[in-house]
Amino acid sequence: MSNLKNVLILCTGNSCRSQMAEALVTHDLAGFAKGLSAGTEPQSKVADGAIEALKLAGLPTEGLYPKDIDAVINEPIDLVVTVCNNANEACPIFPKPVPRIHLPFHDPHGEPLESFERVRDEIRTKLIPAVREALGI
Repeated sequence: MSNLKNVLILCTGNSCRSQMAEALVTHDLAGFAKGLSAGTEPQSKVADGAIEALKLAGLPTEGLYPKDIDAVINEPIDLVVTVCNNANEACPIFPKPVPRIHLPFHDPHGEPLESFERVRDEIRTKLIPAVREALGI
């Protein structure tokens, strides 16, 4: 049995912010936490800019794909992080009470790569420490 804490990152499309946050949580908190992501209205694919921004930071991207919240609602979740206001408002009730934090980030969808890189870096500097604090790791 794994002692890893599961961190679910929610946004609307699950194609940009939450995907980058999933990769960052899994990488930066390796051995302590694993990132999962989902969307309230998932897109058909992860945005190219999100994939490229992750690769430029040396982060793995395999296995990243948009998922509906229903795909993860029964997973053992230790913390939910909403990264957009829409997901915060639409956040479902989980089978067991789960701590939740809301950290909105700009949506870079459709913008140049630099915007994805900026959001990736903001997620790393703001979300990772907040997750560490919330989970006590």
